[in-house]
Amino acid sequence: MAHSMPSVLALGEAMIEFNQSTRNQPNYLQGFGGDVSNFLIAASRQGASTGFVSAVGNDQFGQLLLDLWRTENVDTSTVRIDETAPTGVYFVSHGESGHRFDYLRAGSAASRYASAHLPLDAIAAAKVVHLSGISLAIGVSACDAAFTAMDHARSHGAKVSFDTNLRLKLWPLARARAVMLEALRMTDICLPSWDDVTVITGHEDKDAIVDFLLALGSKVVALKLGREGAYIATPNERRVVPGRVVNAVDATGAGDCFGGAFIARIVAGDDPFMAARYANVAAALSTQGFGAVAPIPTRKTVESALAE
Repeated sequence: MAHSMPSVLALGEAMIEFNQSTRNQPNYLQGFGGDVSNFLIAASRQGASTGFVSAVGNDQFGQLLLDLWRTENVDTSTVRIDETAPTGVYFVSHGESGHRFDYLRAGSAASRYASAHLPLDAIAAAKVVHLSGISLAIGVSACDAAFTAMDHARSHGAKVSFDTNLRLKLWPLARARAVMLEALRMTDICLPSWDDVTVITGHEDKDAIVDFLLALGSKVVALKLGREGAYIATPNERRVVPGRVVNAVDATGAGDCFGGAFIARIVAGDDPFMAARYANVAAALSTQGFGAVAPIPTRKTVESALAE
C-alpha cells in the first residue's frame, strides 16, 4: 500500500437501508446503515484517518457503500468484495404502531468475514481498533475474526474500542452476554449504552456498571446517557460530562456518532473528559437531521458550537 495506514479501524457490517417515505405506499428511500460504518464516518468527519475492515457483496449495494466511504474519506482498501454473498439490506416501514425494522442480512458478505481475511498489517499499525456487539453477533466466522483482530491489535500496541450494541434479533441473550463479557476483557476503551450494559452486566447503578467494566480491564469507560450526556470513568477519576440540549428530530445513530467523535478526539490527544465534551456536542448536533449519516456534523461545525 502506497498510502499511510489509518489510525482508526473498525470491524463489522454495513448495510443498505430502505426507509418507507410514505405510510402505506410502496416507496422507499435508499440510505445507509450499520453502527460501525456510522462510527467511522463520524470519526472521519472529525478529522481522524479511518478505515473499514469488512466485506460487501459484488453487487450494486456493495458498490454504493464503497462509494459512500470513499466520499467520506474512509479507507476501503481493507474491504473485501465477496463474489458469493450479498450485501445486507434492511427495510424501515411506518405503520400504526410506529416503525418496524426488517433485516435481510443472514448469510451476508460481512457475516461470512473470517480471520484469514484480516489485514494484520493495518490492524498492527492502527492506534484504535473499534468493534461492537453487532460485529460479534453477525456470524460465527465474523465473531472469530473479531477476537483475532482484538488480540492482534493489543499485541501490537493498538487500543481496542468496543460499543456494546446489543441486538437480540441477532442472538440469544445468554450467548450475547457470554461473548460480550469475553470481548470486554480485551477492551481498552468501552463505549456502552445504558440499555445494553444494564442487561449484560446485571447492574442498574452507573458506578456499579463502571466498576464492573474497569475491573474487566477497560482503562476508559464512556457510558452513554443520551441527552444527559456521558458518565466518563478512568481508574482514577469519574464524572458526568453533561450533554448539549438541542431540538432533536431523529436520534438514529447518535450513539455511533458519539463513539466516532470520542475516539477521533482521543486519537488526536484529548483526555477522555475533553473528548466526551466534544463528542456530546457532535452527537447532539447529529439528532437535528434525519437518518444516521447525513446529519453527522463536521469538526468545524462542532468546534463553532463548542465556542458558543
